[in-house]
Amino acid sequence: MKRLEILCVGKIKEAYFNEGIAEYIKRLGKFCDATVVELPDCKDDGRAAAVESAALLSKMDGYCILFDLRGKQTTSEEFAAVIDNAYLRSPKVQIIIGGSRGVTDEVRRKADAVVSFGKMTFPHRLMRLIAAEQVYRAFTIIAGTSYHK
Repeated sequence: MKRLEILCVGKIKEAYFNEGIAEYIKRLGKFCDATVVELPDCKDDGRAAAVESAALLSKMDGYCILFDLRGKQTTSEEFAAVIDNAYLRSPKVQIIIGGSRGVTDEVRRKADAVVSFGKMTFPHRLMRLIAAEQVYRAFTIIAGTSYHK
């Protein structure tokens, strides 16, 4: 079975975000074995992005799709194609979401694809919910279900 891992920095405290993410992870179970891996975030002492990025780099071991402001903006259909093509290269796909201070260039270089959800800034915890929904949407597009209208 295909494996999908949402690899992210920080822990979400709000129950309503966690419930939404859990719902999409559950729905993804129809298409793949999906999990969320949370890495600790750091206090902003000027080195947080580097420390958090090092932790991400140590866990990046599948086909890695980084969500980053500097990435390529895609439609949902184009993102579905990125996901579909990723599984041609690896049985494990990782969605990488850095901390609130972003990631280092080293993480960007190691990523197989870098995708942006636009020029707007979203709270980190909301981005994780949006990511889970967009990944689910991508799988439904690939499968040809009616979720994506």
